[in-house]
Amino acid sequence: MASEAFLHEIQTQAQQATESLLAQAKCHPGDLVVVGCSSSEVLGSKIGTASSPEVAEAILHGLLPVLSAHGLLLAAQCCEHLNRALIVERSTAEKFGYEPVNVVPQPKAGGSFATAAYHTFAQPVAVEFVQASAGLDIGGTLIGMHLKRVAVPVRLSVQKIGEAIVLAARVRPKFVGGARAVYDDTLL
Repeated sequence: MASEAFLHEIQTQAQQATESLLAQAKCHPGDLVVVGCSSSEVLGSKIGTASSPEVAEAILHGLLPVLSAHGLLLAAQCCEHLNRALIVERSTAEKFGYEPVNVVPQPKAGGSFATAAYHTFAQPVAVEFVQASAGLDIGGTLIGMHLKRVAVPVRLSVQKIGEAIVLAARVRPKFVGGARAVYDDTLL
């Protein structure tokens, strides 16, 4: 069981990582942000070996208020046992036209983070894929398959949450055209 001090520390780190991502991601209200989180890695264990609901909840409570304050929507990625399905609010699935699938994540089949999101959301549903505008990968959960093209790495002010390495990405529109094309620098 994690100490209260550790839970507070990782909640703060999750908040800071989310703020750092959003400062660079150029997201707009209503955009989708994907987050994958290995609570095992946060605790310093190998991914999938020490799932912790309390760690997952602390991280969720660190990032959710930041996303909400920016009008952004969360897609919580499940683990590989559920083929990295995602938990979103039903309204989010409807907004983007994502078809719900029938699965309820559990700490050992879906992961503690997705389970925490499922129990926190007002009307949670699982979907098989999303195309998010930005994302956080806490502990090597491989969120890249759920980002729009073209993903661009983002350096965060927070490089770890607990013991887990944190990677982040934003997206930008694809470049089209040839040698004479002119691009809008505000979209880079």
